[in-house]
Amino acid sequence: MRFEWDEEKNQLNIRKHGIDFNDVPEMLRQPMLALRDERFEYPEARWIGMGWINAWVSVVAYTERQGDVIRIISARRATRREVTRYVETVQKL
Repeated sequence: MRFEWDEEKNQLNIRKHGIDFNDVPEMLRQPMLALRDERFEYPEARWIGMGWINAWVSVVAYTERQGDVIRIISARRATRREVTRYVETVQKL
């Protein structure tokens, strides 16, 4: 599996959310929760994943591309509500 992202977007994400896209692949390689993002009609299937990045439950938007490539779109710490939902869901598994 290979990961890619726009470096300008990464720098913006670091300033806005404090998460470097370089830290995201570890979360995406681990068991996590993932749902298809169907809020809008995106040009390619977009996924929202929830898992751990640097000791925080985090939310990552990404797409899966040909050739086993994942493109990271954004990453942020989960809200309290999202953390609660994540913990409750994981406990049921």
